[in-house]
Amino acid sequence: VCNEVCPTGVKIAEINARARASIAAKRGIPLRNRLLGRNELLGKLGSIAPPLANFALHNPFSRLMADKVMGVARKAPLPTWSTRGTFRQWLTATKSKRLRTGADTAKKVVYFHGCATMYYEPFIGKAAVAVMEHQGYEVIVPLQNCCGLPLLSNGEFKAATSYHKHNVAHLASFARAGIPVVGTSTSCTLTLKEEAPELLDMADDETNVLKMATWDIFEWLRELAVKGELKTDFRPLNLQVPYHAPCQLRAHRIGKPALEILEMIPGLQAAESHARCCGIAGTYGYKTEKYQIAMDVGEELFRFVREQGEDVKYTACDSETCRWQLEHGTQ
Repeated sequence: VCNEVCPTGVKIAEINARARASIAAKRGIPLRNRLLGRNELLGKLGSIAPPLANFALHNPFSRLMADKVMGVARKAPLPTWSTRGTFRQWLTATKSKRLRTGADTAKKVVYFHGCATMYYEPFIGKAAVAVMEHQGYEVIVPLQNCCGLPLLSNGEFKAATSYHKHNVAHLASFARAGIPVVGTSTSCTLTLKEEAPELLDMADDETNVLKMATWDIFEWLRELAVKGELKTDFRPLNLQVPYHAPCQLRAHRIGKPALEILEMIPGLQAAESHARCCGIAGTYGYKTEKYQIAMDVGEELFRFVREQGEDVKYTACDSETCRWQLEHGTQ
């Protein structure tokens, strides 16, 4: 939001991030921040035995101990691991059912799922694959790492560099072949497109190729619509859906493509939020000393959702951490 509202275009968020990295290099990084920065590692560990991991993380005693010992706020909206397997496991199990388009690279798309979809919300990935295949595209899901944003947010630039380099190595060849890289987490796609290259001073050809090939899923769908290629055989949905465009979606400077697509669905009424921020700010709102600040910042958005009425069942948002914060703040 600081970047968005600065009238002279000063990149406040980047200055803050570089300052944090400098402080971390001099003073070290607390264990709490190291753990919050390693979402992929935590996701992998928890997915070994999801029911046990969910109990260990979410019972009142462990949350109290995490708060008192580690500084992880006991009320913060931590995610739960999927108990029906990871997204990759589902993808492997359904391999024979996937759409194939042969040598036609113009009808292929690479899916960047991110950690949240892989370990916590595989249903997001399943829906994304269904949508892209319905549009006639073969969905390629190569090996990939966490985008590195949690590490960047906690000042661990060296570790984030390693993550980003691995993603470039896995994805750049597809981008060079003209295949778009489409993500369902606006935080991940912004990191691939802008935050990692800028903060880590990575301006090589491969990084730039990936940067130019990366799309948010609704941005990509809107582009299909502009070219007259989007299948709009939507079933009517008699729903009222509050929609919040999160800070990092706005940082893409692409407008609000999700809102444009939602408005194409017959019967669906999307109410746009003009709240400035949900307050979670990545891992910021998970920290004990920051939790109440995050909730106070998010109150503007929570109030907007509550004002839509008790009959509203769903709220739409492009960022998983914002969605979790929204769910938490409107309970």
